Amino acid sequence: MIRHAKAPIHHMTDSPGLHLKTYFLILMIVVFAPLGNVLLSKGMKNVGPATQWSPADLWNVFLRICSSGYIWLGVASLLTFFIAYMLVLTWADYSYVQPASSFSYAMVALLGYLLLGEVISPQRWFGIAVICFGVLIVGHTHPRTTAVKA
Repeated sequence: MIRHAKAPIHHMTDSPGLHLKTYFLILMIVVFAPLGNVLLSKGMKNVGPATQWSPADLWNVFLRICSSGYIWLGVASLLTFFIAYMLVLTWADYSYVQPASSFSYAMVALLGYLLLGEVISPQRWFGIAVICFGVLIVGHTHPRTTAVKA
């Protein structure tokens, strides 16, 4: 049986601005993912529930969805998030990006409070603070630990 030695994990040499562009795109992820979801929520609350399932009623709901500015802003925000997410994953480790993007939990609570009028309990804020503390720990590690494939 042939055993392959595992390559040692090492930190990649920083290219100019690696940390800056990584932080910038993670900031975009943290802002635009929750913003898009909150805007979709606000838009769908304005559209109202689909209580009837007849084709005419569903078509009416669909038209209200398509004419909602909140929905379109939400879709644009989520597309911005998705592009930033894909870009940052081209050079940073997933095990770095995903935890670092968890700052979005704080943004979700803040936007829910400001835009949707939700009440955020102290217990929920404490839980969000614990998550953000963990994100700060991950943020002090290197964004890439694997070699770039040629």
